[in-house]
Amino acid sequence: MSNKQAISLEFFPPRDIAAQEKLVRSAKQLLALRPAYVSVTFGAGGSTRAGTADTVKLMQKLGCDAAPHLSCIGASRSELADILDVYREQGIKRIVALRGDLPSGMGGDGGELHYASELVSFIREHSGDWFHIEVAAYPEMHPQAISAQADLDHFLGKVQAGANSAITQYFFNADAYYDFVDRVQARGVDIPVVPGIMPITNYTQLARFSNMCGAEIPRWIRLRLADYGDDKASIKAFGIDVISRMSQDLLDNGAPGLHFYTLNNAEVTLAIWKRLSLEG
Repeated sequence: MSNKQAISLEFFPPRDIAAQEKLVRSAKQLLALRPAYVSVTFGAGGSTRAGTADTVKLMQKLGCDAAPHLSCIGASRSELADILDVYREQGIKRIVALRGDLPSGMGGDGGELHYASELVSFIREHSGDWFHIEVAAYPEMHPQAISAQADLDHFLGKVQAGANSAITQYFFNADAYYDFVDRVQARGVDIPVVPGIMPITNYTQLARFSNMCGAEIPRWIRLRLADYGDDKASIKAFGIDVISRMSQDLLDNGAPGLHFYTLNNAEVTLAIWKRLSLEG
């Protein structure tokens, strides 16, 4: 692995004290391996806006650079400006800029900004180059995209608006990632596109997530997982093997790093990380 390849992690805001204690335990274990930074997710329509800010502060106290997710759906320009000002005062230097999902039942258009590209432009207008802006990429297409070409054009719009780098939706087919990067580079764009990595620990949960976000679980993986039934230990061991091999393949073939969706659990991400010889 080259020195330029970096590992980052994603956490989500805990909903209660017990979940917060679990997050702290997991984060301490993972931060011991010195990730480049951690990102903290943002709930639909601002449902966890305060939780995101609190979790970012927690990660900073634990000694890690934190990148809050920022969604433009359901927020006014003035609200977004206030959030950016607070993050800047806290010394935050990185933002993950997303459109976000419109919560069911919300009337109107959900805010003054409708697309992630508009949010990136707004951040640049408001804060200049203070923030390193991450955006989302979809190697297997965003589930709401009308075509692969339209999806690529939308991604390029975010880059043109001022994005510095991208994190992909998770995938289990490395060829989808390579194809996406090739298509992006063919359009003259060379920002780092970091693969998002989802550990496999629970087949039912994974299938639900994947149906929602459009990530394909290859047939051979689905059948192997189905064979294990409720044997959690076997599912975990199989998942570590599969994801470790794919992650190493991505690194060996020039991926600029890996971004692990930890789901606030340390064990499996640690196991994969150590197989990649990334300790320290």
